[in-house]
Amino acid sequence: MTAGRARGLFVSLLVGAAAVLGAAPAHAEGYRYWSFWQTASASASGKDWTYATQGPATLRPADGSVIGFRFAVSKDSADAAKPRGAADFAAVCAGTPAEDGGKRVAVVLDFGTPGDAPAGETPPATRSACAKVGADGSAADVLAAVAKPLRYDSSALLCAIAGYPRSGCGEKVGAGKPAESKASEKSDSASEKGDGGPSAGLIGGIAAVAALGAAAAWQTRRRRRG
Repeated sequence: MTAGRARGLFVSLLVGAAAVLGAAPAHAEGYRYWSFWQTASASASGKDWTYATQGPATLRPADGSVIGFRFAVSKDSADAAKPRGAADFAAVCAGTPAEDGGKRVAVVLDFGTPGDAPAGETPPATRSACAKVGADGSAADVLAAVAKPLRYDSSALLCAIAGYPRSGCGEKVGAGKPAESKASEKSDSASEKGDGGPSAGLIGGIAAVAALGAAAAWQTRRRRRG
């Protein structure tokens, strides 16, 4: 093996190792919780969701409004997933007549994906409902009218809608734990034993690259001496 070929082999092996390292999965930290949304108009198409600037207990939607809730893992409001499903007041509340002294509000409930669900739970299907509440009713009153049982924590954080999820409330989902399941719990346990370092496969691959590089260099020195 010539010196040029040896150097070429070593560089190729290093590039391969970098590619393996770059392909390692990266999971951002986030929190598993119900986010709260509203639309700019009653005839919104479902793409007009904006993150609510007030909590359900203080926001008082007007008659004909549309509000939504989405369960997911996200870092913050900028990263939060929007509700899926139609956000059209006329369609959701078409069969609910108006009444004096009250108001109607369309509600979209998106229970999220299996990947965002707590361990052992399956999210119900996304659905919508038309709530009838008093004229001064809050978004929390609207939600209670169509999605009991609700669960709140001691600081009034909304934890569960229609009983989902059964437990937990805004818990942190750390890096490397995109969704808690039996499989991921086993993986997390193995990672903890390794102090959070690179996997054995990556370490073995890097060691192999180093060994091959050393062999190439030895071959070059041997031929020069010969």
